[in-house]
Amino acid sequence: MADVWPLCVLKMIFADTFWMAGTVGIVLGAAVGYSLLRRKERRLLASALALEKGTLDGARQQAENLIRESRLSVNEEIIKLREQNEKAFTARRLELSEREQRLGERENLINSQLTGLVQQEKSIRTHQQELDRCRTETEVLRRHLMELSSQRKQQIEQISNWSEDEAKAALLKEVEEQSQHEAMSLSRHIMEDVKSRAEDHARRVISLAIQRYAGTHTFETTTATVALQGEDIKGRIIGREGRNIRAFEGATGITVLIDDTPNAVVLSGFDPVRREVAREAMQRLIQDGRIHPTRIEEVVAQVTTEVDEAVVKAGEESVFKLGLPPMHPEVVKTLGRLRFRHSYAQNILDHSIEVAHLTALMASELGVDATAAKRAGLLHDIGKALNHEIEGSHAIIGADFIKRHGETDDVVNGVASHHDEVPHTTVLGILVSAADAISASRPGARSETMTTYIKRVENLEQIGLSLPGVEKCFAVQAGRELRVVVQPDKVSDEQAYLLAKNIVKKIETELQYPGQIRVTVVRETRCIEFAK
Repeated sequence: MADVWPLCVLKMIFADTFWMAGTVGIVLGAAVGYSLLRRKERRLLASALALEKGTLDGARQQAENLIRESRLSVNEEIIKLREQNEKAFTARRLELSEREQRLGERENLINSQLTGLVQQEKSIRTHQQELDRCRTETEVLRRHLMELSSQRKQQIEQISNWSEDEAKAALLKEVEEQSQHEAMSLSRHIMEDVKSRAEDHARRVISLAIQRYAGTHTFETTTATVALQGEDIKGRIIGREGRNIRAFEGATGITVLIDDTPNAVVLSGFDPVRREVAREAMQRLIQDGRIHPTRIEEVVAQVTTEVDEAVVKAGEESVFKLGLPPMHPEVVKTLGRLRFRHSYAQNILDHSIEVAHLTALMASELGVDATAAKRAGLLHDIGKALNHEIEGSHAIIGADFIKRHGETDDVVNGVASHHDEVPHTTVLGILVSAADAISASRPGARSETMTTYIKRVENLEQIGLSLPGVEKCFAVQAGRELRVVVQPDKVSDEQAYLLAKNIVKKIETELQYPGQIRVTVVRETRCIEFAK
């Protein structure tokens, strides 16, 4: 036990020694580490300070450079602004100088005008005084003249035994006759001069158009008659108890006349297109030989389709022949229906194409739009193809029809006014009217019955005889000229000129005629004496 205690004491001493030594080592290590750390921090701080100083020096140098560049740019801008301001001030000074100069000139002008106005005012005062003096003298003279006129009237009444009213009436009558004579003479000379010039120009334009247009001079005649090879076919056309003919009339809308004409079937109907369908269908049925209601309906339907196609094709061909741009399909279809219509044996579609050519040629001579003239000439009779249930003249209803389908106002007025039923707004209506008359009145264009011709000539002569002072009247040159012989003791030369104009107006109002009619008034004084 005694031995163990010293060992324990020694252990405890050694343990304390070791702890103390460890503690001292730790303290010394900590001191050494702290000194090393402080040295490292001082080095880092020195390097950071050096870097910061370099950065500050660079930033300071860059800032100085920027300040220097900014000062340079500001100086340049200041110089530019100073130059601009100097230029603006110089221009402003010039402008002000010019304005001052203009104001000075204006002031001088106003001063001169004021001086002139003062002089004019003085002159006006002088003239006013002169006028007042003249007015006073005129009033004195007027009173004196009234006194002399009154004395003269009394002397004239005493000498002529006429009252004042009677003398005034005689004087007015004499003045009126003299004025009428002078007015008629002047009017005649003016009208003859203007008419001569206008007729020469119109004759030249029309003659050039006729010479340039090389149209056909033949005309067509159509009949709604179908020839039969024998009388036995009539029974087959009629059918049992007339059922075939009833079916045919119901399908076509055309009346069939069997017994009136031998070896022929006559088709009667108002619509020429339906009549053409009936004629073609009847010919096919006769050639085929099978005639019964079902076959009739089939053939009529087939022919109707073909005729409709032919109508459209005819309209398109007419537009293509004239070189016009495409028209509305309804206008083209209605135009093609004119292929089956005739006026005095003249085919209306051919007549319309001819009128279009003539109108375009005359329009070209006058410097008018030739394309619009062609359209107006081609469509001028389109109203004749419309349903007869539409009331109105063919010119008016045709114009309304093409207006609804997009035609221009000039073309519409040209169609509506070609018979002078509405006022002319352009020259197209006049050109279409002239071309229409040329196409209708040329030789061979239209045929006319003898009865109609004689009636027209008689009416022409009656119009001339209906006016006072006319002694005899003769229609010559197939009604193209009317020669009027007047009574020389009742009609003077000036009145004869006025009579010719009145006859022309009456003919234009009351008579329908192709082309133009020349009126010639003859005044002849025959003095006959016998020597004995």
